[in-house]
Amino acid sequence: MRYVRLLALTRRHPSAILLLVQLAGLLLYPLLESTRSGPVVLSAFGIIVLVITTGMVRSTPGLTWISACIALPAIIMLALQAVFDLPGLLPWSAGLEALFYFYAAGSLIAYMMGDHHATTDELFAAGATFTLLAWAFTYLFVMLQELQPGSFAAAVNPESPRSWTELMFLSFALLSSTGIGDVIPIKPLARALASLEMFAGVMYLAAVVSRLIGLTLQRASDRH
Repeated sequence: MRYVRLLALTRRHPSAILLLVQLAGLLLYPLLESTRSGPVVLSAFGIIVLVITTGMVRSTPGLTWISACIALPAIIMLALQAVFDLPGLLPWSAGLEALFYFYAAGSLIAYMMGDHHATTDELFAAGATFTLLAWAFTYLFVMLQELQPGSFAAAVNPESPRSWTELMFLSFALLSSTGIGDVIPIKPLARALASLEMFAGVMYLAAVVSRLIGLTLQRASDRH
């Protein structure tokens, strides 16, 4: 019975499931990335997120086959990195994951913008899209750091490569325009990507979230 209810919830609110999984990842990565088994577990978790996100795209105007074509080679590379410890694949898998999350975020935005009333799942989609954009830019930062070492610095161990958690924290700070954090872009391309993320965050709030808020208020006024 519980399985049936969970399945029904997944079908009604796929964006909510994706949002919960991504938020769980924010807590999981810091706990495991420095452990011996961390890379294997985190690669497996990354594969799970890719699969769930691909399923979510089916409920949006996005094309599932496109997301699957991007996700499949990324999944293969993540599996190879987990099993055979091939760090040379990291920039390639990170680039594919960034492309995949950007496509998924675009599909969710099209889903939210294509309706004339705000549903519960669209409200969850607003949060899921924000986290998808944050993850996408994080993997862009990971790829850039591999291709151009020293692109990012921090107050602690400034010469060391930044961890996934540090780059994710930077991504959320930039996307939300909070400006907090001790991780900063140093090289020109890193600063350019950071500027693009700040622009994306402002435009997302102005164009998408504000529209959903307006539709929600309109629905509330119509009821009265």
